[in-house]
Amino acid sequence: MKKFALTLSAAALALTGAHAALARDHDRPNPDANGDGAVTLAEMQAHGAQMFARMDVNNDGAINAADRTAKMGERFAGMDADGDGEISQAEMQAAHAARMQQRSERRSDHMADRFAKMDADNSGGLSATELETAHEGRGHQMGDGKRGKHRMGGGKGERGGHHGMRGGAHTMLAMADADGDKSVSRAEFDAGITAHFGMMDSDANGSLSEAELKAGHNAMRSQRHERRRDRAGN
Repeated sequence: MKKFALTLSAAALALTGAHAALARDHDRPNPDANGDGAVTLAEMQAHGAQMFARMDVNNDGAINAADRTAKMGERFAGMDADGDGEISQAEMQAAHAARMQQRSERRSDHMADRFAKMDADNSGGLSATELETAHEGRGHQMGDGKRGKHRMGGGKGERGGHHGMRGGAHTMLAMADADGDKSVSRAEFDAGITAHFGMMDSDANGSLSEAELKAGHNAMRSQRHERRRDRAGN
């Protein structure tokens, strides 16, 4: 049961993958295909199709515990460099070093991207004005996030929320696994994306703005923290 829950948690995260659309995640495809700063339902569906393909490891048309098992097998094979069926300490250390290198490269790419956006005049250096502008921008984003949590039911005292976001990823999971068979088919996955898009599209204009994406992301993050605190208190 635990393995299945972890697998479907991954599926739920894929359904909410557009929350990170504008977070400059270089490891994941960006649903904002045309780069206009907003995500339409068509873009979110296309993004979802890519995510589903990545998570349907055994290509059986559904996301379930079997995919987790297949993924674990792939990871084991990748670590077992000499193919002897066991992971030695040296192989484990090598895999860890590779992960750290990848993480370092992602951070470097993220910092370069961030610097380029801050360097408004492309001078190769940041002026006091550019630093101040970037600082003010971060302040506005934090403010948007707080408002978003209130609207989406992400605050500590608003578990139900206006859009019924109680349970965060678990709500998305229940939405996707419509027949309750502990397996998310492509049809269920697509239906979940459409329903979730409707909940995030607070102004019902058919497009998710950066503010709406951030509000949804912040609400889900807040709910994850709440669940962790609840588990720690039990």
